[in-house]
Amino acid sequence: MTQTRTRLERGRSALGPALTLVHTGSAPTRAVLTAELGVTRATAGAVAAELEVLGLIRVDTRPTVVAGSQGRPSHRLDVNPDGPVVLAAQVHSDGFRAALVGLGGRIVATTPGCMTVPADPAHVLGAVVEAGADLLKSTGRRCLGAGLAVPSAVAEPEGTALNPLHLAWPAGAPVRQVFAEQVLAHGITTPDGVPVASFVGNDVNLAALAEHRHGAGRGARHLLVVATGHRGVGGALVLDGRLHTGSSGLALEVGHLTVNPEGRPCHCGGRGCLDVEVDPLAFLQAAGRDPGPEVSLLYQSAALLREEYADPSVRAAAEALIDRLGLGLAGLVNVFNPDRIVLGGLHRHLLDADPERLRAVVADRSLWGRSGSVPILGCTLDHNSLVGAAELAWQPVLDDPLAALAT
Repeated sequence: MTQTRTRLERGRSALGPALTLVHTGSAPTRAVLTAELGVTRATAGAVAAELEVLGLIRVDTRPTVVAGSQGRPSHRLDVNPDGPVVLAAQVHSDGFRAALVGLGGRIVATTPGCMTVPADPAHVLGAVVEAGADLLKSTGRRCLGAGLAVPSAVAEPEGTALNPLHLAWPAGAPVRQVFAEQVLAHGITTPDGVPVASFVGNDVNLAALAEHRHGAGRGARHLLVVATGHRGVGGALVLDGRLHTGSSGLALEVGHLTVNPEGRPCHCGGRGCLDVEVDPLAFLQAAGRDPGPEVSLLYQSAALLREEYADPSVRAAAEALIDRLGLGLAGLVNVFNPDRIVLGGLHRHLLDADPERLRAVVADRSLWGRSGSVPILGCTLDHNSLVGAAELAWQPVLDDPLAALAT
């Protein structure tokens, strides 16, 4: 085998890892890319050039010289803002949101849809894919895949929604199949007319994936994410950089940890679970507010914390939920020993309202918290479940850019 051929094959095998590094912001320059890949400068340059030809990244060959720096500045690397996109969608109890997401987790275009989600998944999935197809038509972007986030555990490899407790869908609804059918029906295909690949995942799992790659979880080795959606509580775990979903996609159903044995009945058959004790509905009820139909429960709860925290009833409700959340987090810390916790939805707003109280509860009730505090942060990405759904669709491209772009 010639040296030239060896270099070429080595470079092509590095395309996926190189794209992943640029996608996650881990290789902002060619010099960093060279070091991270462990290849020669020439090979790194060839890899970056080929990714640029594919329309996936942009190489700035004349970066600005920083004052006081020595030597020639390295070429800067970034994702191509005008490159291909994937369709990302999220279904929740109040409707849906569709988006086009580029590399780097960048949302190119998005649109919400408010509707009562009926028992037939095809109804709402048809609406969300239609909205995505309209975005593709208006932007003229090439679509490489489609990802969907749902508020349910998703069984693998079937792609069925096992327990959509806050939707009217039947248990075991074949959401991946229905989603793929709608993608095909709305003409979202490759240039050769082949339907783009479709993926489905639990919304909090996908939020964790997005935050780990692009948000508050970047750099964490063992990341625990706990979040509220519009209803209920979910959790996810990233271990050694990989999303942990268990043997069949059903790991970390943290919403059904008991934090108040005498509390509210839960949909799972238990009582006092996080799912019903620390979600937006529980907060509004504890604060003596009537949940209004004009805005989502999550939005109403966030606004109440932001605008009326001085009200004694609102503060008391927040403190009660913080204590319950802290108790649940402490139990999870004892089991998983994460090096970082990221909170989303209402939980992020509770953290903002009284961070010291929450951290004190976790430290007091967990063994690891007493020996050294676990950082607790709020999520930093808007629509992180959408971005996570996009990550599912981008993964085949990150694995093998040449194969993905050849279709």
